[in-house]
Amino acid sequence: MTVEFDDNLITKNELIDSQHKELIDRIKKFVDSCEEGAGKVKAIQMLDYLAEYTDFHFSAEEKLQEDVGYPGLKEHKAKHEEFKKNLKELEAFLDESEGPTDAFVDQVKKNVVDWLFQHIKAFDRSVAEYIFITENPDRL
Repeated sequence: MTVEFDDNLITKNELIDSQHKELIDRIKKFVDSCEEGAGKVKAIQMLDYLAEYTDFHFSAEEKLQEDVGYPGLKEHKAKHEEFKKNLKELEAFLDESEGPTDAFVDQVKKNVVDWLFQHIKAFDRSVAEYIFITENPDRL
């Protein structure tokens, strides 16, 4: 599975984009290790590594939204909680299995990769656009 940051994911907000690049790099490393047959312990370590950065990124993104008075903050936070729940479910899946199976990788694709890419294209772009408009009212 190809997991990479590309032009379709650019929000034009430097902070958000740089953090998305790091988050997607961590997802790529996680997926690659699963597809290469990494054992259960390695997969759990990689998932923890991903979850750690996810918490950091979501906190930073939510703080940014608070700072600019973004009106969709409550809904955005709820989406972040949904993603964190997805990660917890993947952790439970790993705990109950011998390691990262094909079914597990399919769940990662659906509940991490696809979910995040759609979230960036919809929710995070809206935040970046709101920030741009509020910081550049003369450009309207």
